[in-house]
Amino acid sequence: MKTTSLFILVFFGYQVMAQDALMNTDKKGYMADRYDVVAYFSDKAIKGKEKHEVSYKGAKYLFDSEENKNTFLANPDKYTPEYGGYCAYAMAKTGEKIGINPRAFEVRNGKLYLFYKTPFSDTYEDWLTENPKALIHRANRNWHTLVAN
Repeated sequence: MKTTSLFILVFFGYQVMAQDALMNTDKKGYMADRYDVVAYFSDKAIKGKEKHEVSYKGAKYLFDSEENKNTFLANPDKYTPEYGGYCAYAMAKTGEKIGINPRAFEVRNGKLYLFYKTPFSDTYEDWLTENPKALIHRANRNWHTLVAN
């Protein structure tokens, strides 16, 4: 009986850890470096506020306003970043989970894509110059392979 209980505990613990690994959250579980994912759809990169916090599918989201929080709650899948919040360009090019700069983003065809950006590298600019439609196709394929494993 103890062996079965231990197996179940380990199995479900592994499932939760695997799910968490597929989400680009900080150490406290916040998505998009605590930026308001709804604000991105208005072409704004705005830090969220803790008083407007929501948990969804194992991640915490912060919003700039109660209105944005309620907008998210009405349709959270619409506002959830693609590829678990990892860099869309990296997912397309290598299938790797690379962190993001929350100020580098694009909303395309109703979906939120986040990117890595430093003073030396701007993957959003690379994305735009390398055919985003083809990159999305590759990123989707790589993400589905990653999630399936």
